[in-house]
Amino acid sequence: MKKRSVSIRGHRTSFSLEDEFWNELKAIAARRKISLAQLVTQVDLRRGEDENLSSALRLFLLRDLKAKLSTAEQSKAGD
Repeated sequence: MKKRSVSIRGHRTSFSLEDEFWNELKAIAARRKISLAQLVTQVDLRRGEDENLSSALRLFLLRDLKAKLSTAEQSKAGD
């Protein structure tokens, strides 16, 4: 686990993520053609008051993975 820092909404913030999560966040940002800071900002704006940013990012990645799997299953069922 590593501490990461980004600038979001005009201030620096940090969070702890394992390399695998960090790499996937970068890949999603690249696919969406946005910066990593923009993606983290989007997640930050949607997280609950009691949820820390590290947890919010991991949950975002889990939801993204579930959506991909659901799409793949629907595509497979349509074949």
